[in-house]
Amino acid sequence: MLTIACIVDDDVNAFELGVAAEVFGIDRTDRGVPRNDFRVVTATPGPVRISGGLGLPVMVEEGLGFADEADVLVVAPYEECSTDVECSLPVARALQRAVARGARVLTMCTGAFVAARAGVLDGRRVATHWMHADELSRQFPQLTVERDALWVDDGPITSSAGTAAAIDAALHVVRELQGAQVAARIARSMVVPPLRDGGQSQFAVGPVAEQRADTLAPLIAWVVEHLDEEHSVAALARRANLSERTFARRFREELGATPAAWLTSQRVRRAQQLLEATDLGLDAVAQRSGFGTAALLRHHFTRQLGVSPSAYRRRFAVAEHAPA
Repeated sequence: MLTIACIVDDDVNAFELGVAAEVFGIDRTDRGVPRNDFRVVTATPGPVRISGGLGLPVMVEEGLGFADEADVLVVAPYEECSTDVECSLPVARALQRAVARGARVLTMCTGAFVAARAGVLDGRRVATHWMHADELSRQFPQLTVERDALWVDDGPITSSAGTAAAIDAALHVVRELQGAQVAARIARSMVVPPLRDGGQSQFAVGPVAEQRADTLAPLIAWVVEHLDEEHSVAALARRANLSERTFARRFREELGATPAAWLTSQRVRRAQQLLEATDLGLDAVAQRSGFGTAALLRHHFTRQLGVSPSAYRRRFAVAEHAPA
């Protein structure tokens, strides 16, 4: 069981607050998920307004004292937190104490600004909503803002991009602290993927720039179903009925990456799925994901995720393997 304190302030975003409650707060013990002690806390207990068009007050009775006991502190975004220069001193101190004692901090969307003002993000990599990435960099040049990331891990702090990326980041924290099987069961109940497909590691190809694989969508779907086959740019261009030059240009425009980089990221993702859910050896995983050899799999997997395939399996393999 985890103890989770979700820190809120006036005009807290309804969606991210709901995500925190949905992932960490719902009792799913009937599905084999540990029950957590999830509480919403605030610096000054009392009514807190919810934004997002609702305009409803909620009564938050728990103060920040619980945050000093929590395994995880979630910083939910509120309406003015990206421009509010008066960061709540009690919240800042709570975050500083949490990091000092080794607790996990999860900032959602512009909640990163609150953590940045507390100083706990200094020198770290961080994600936030793409609309606020430039402002976060401007206000806090000591941070490295990953503009294309769904979420970023740096030390004890996980930060998410905007809106739905909060789901990805919260599930990642569950995977880290309670295991892949627990995260998968929560994701299944929420009808979302346990780990969303992306480009490099957890990076999403396209969502930040609102890119869409419009004309190439049928080709992309076919390639994903045939990752274990060879795919040259020339062959893919022929299948798309385009010249190689036009194909390469359109691919980058629609997916935000070169065909080779995108294909490698998809193969790494397929390898992740196989390592999590099957007992296949590395050679078989390499074949099915399209890398061909275990050596090539290790090279690309480690380069993108910063961990070897074997170490990833030890960390994230579910207990009940699917049939190979």
